[in-house]
Amino acid sequence: MEIQTLKIMSLKLYPLGIQTFERIRREDKLYIDKTEYVYRLTHTSGTYFFLGRPRRFGKSLFLTTLQSYFEGKKDLFNGLAIEKLEKEWTEYPVLHFDLSGGKHMNKEQLERYLAFILETEEKKWGITQPQIDANNRLTELINTAYEKSGRQVVVLIDEYDAPMLDVAHEQEQLDTLRNIMRNFFSPLKYSEAKLRFVFLTGITKFSQVSIFSELNNITNISMNDDFAGICGITKEELLTQMSEDIEQLAQRMDMTKEQVIDKLKENYDGYHFTRFSPDIFNPYSLLNCFAENKFGSYWFSSGTPTYLINMMRRYGVVPTDVITRVEADASEFDAPTENMPTIMPLLYQSGYITIKEYHEDYNYYVLDVPNKEVKMGLTKALIPSYVTQNTLATTNTARRIAQALDMQNIEEALAMLQTFLGTVSYCNNTNYEGHYQQMLFIIFSLLTDYQVDVEVHTPNGRVDIVLLTHTDLFLLEIKLDRSAKSAMQQINLKNYHKRFALSGLPITKVGINFDSKTGNIENWVIEKA
Repeated sequence: MEIQTLKIMSLKLYPLGIQTFERIRREDKLYIDKTEYVYRLTHTSGTYFFLGRPRRFGKSLFLTTLQSYFEGKKDLFNGLAIEKLEKEWTEYPVLHFDLSGGKHMNKEQLERYLAFILETEEKKWGITQPQIDANNRLTELINTAYEKSGRQVVVLIDEYDAPMLDVAHEQEQLDTLRNIMRNFFSPLKYSEAKLRFVFLTGITKFSQVSIFSELNNITNISMNDDFAGICGITKEELLTQMSEDIEQLAQRMDMTKEQVIDKLKENYDGYHFTRFSPDIFNPYSLLNCFAENKFGSYWFSSGTPTYLINMMRRYGVVPTDVITRVEADASEFDAPTENMPTIMPLLYQSGYITIKEYHEDYNYYVLDVPNKEVKMGLTKALIPSYVTQNTLATTNTARRIAQALDMQNIEEALAMLQTFLGTVSYCNNTNYEGHYQQMLFIIFSLLTDYQVDVEVHTPNGRVDIVLLTHTDLFLLEIKLDRSAKSAMQQINLKNYHKRFALSGLPITKVGINFDSKTGNIENWVIEKA
């Protein structure tokens, strides 16, 4: 037992909440080696680069790794991949701007924030009487750093889109803030001769025209296969660089190493950002899981996606549009945020859906929710809009329904659902069947291990909801202000069950009628196929 304790203590501490490469290395905390990407990126053609990744995926850490590299801090890279690659270690002047602090601001607040971050850099270079406007101040900074150092300047901009993301659903406010940012970024174009390297990170992809004006030579590496693993933790990195961490977690949770890996994959894996991307785990959730020794919902719980919910309302998105597989061309999900015809680009760029398959022959992608953590988080976030404000009550109800279904008691499951809905406040928007379909979809999706599909095609029509549990397959047909009997008649008349005969599972047909006046189930009919 003493030996095991010593082994646990020998593991490096996790850099929770730390996004600075230098600090992680100085404090000897766990660092997943991404320095080969640093070398590759800085030794390629081009000056301007953009990387888009979801929040808390390691963008800031990679940016500060670039900063330490360009500042020539060779000692920080001892034992890392770049140590064997880089021979020169030239020191460059670095301007680092973090725009993540510019969220939830109006015009005046954003202008003051830009002034603040500019002043921080100006002090480093001895500028005591700066220009007035943000663009002129940035120009002066670049010129001063260039002249005083005698070398080209490196500009690193983290979360470039942060000031605009929360107002993406408010066109007037978006236009105002976007103009401010366009003015701020404008020197990057006409200072090109004095710039060695420019790197921008963000979540969303605003069009170059709208943000960077004439700066049309930015290389977007977000969907470049060569940089697929630049952020996040790949499966290979997990199994090699974190092998002992997995063993420790298995020990503490009384599981085998293989069981832990499977659980980690189920909850935090599933991200792919390019056509031929390796499996990528969410680094924030992964490290928190190891630190807390439990499989929690860390990434989704770390920030409520209010901007996402607002945009879903703007685009009239229903839950089944989000938590389902979809086929798409790259231009349909890798589109500029302000011009997107659907919400798909925002869902993809924010990490709520990801690439699951790429079909090279026909050049299309299959996108879906990456893993259990995101599916559950999205489902819970949508509960207030479709069921009730009481998310906990919905979650508990779903859990009890799951227990009943596992015991093959659909009658009890429906009775519990009816009782629960009787406690939910009346909603005015309940006069169409689709509302109840979406509501049941959310509740059944909370069962996590069950597969829930809506509008499933058969040779004779579409089934409202198909629910696949561990042991059974349920076909649900919904009616509004009619009768459960008429719902069952439709199932039988169109022989929906024959479409699923080859599943090998017992099939149960369920006809449900809702009453629009009460917003609850009025009655139901159950038949075995």
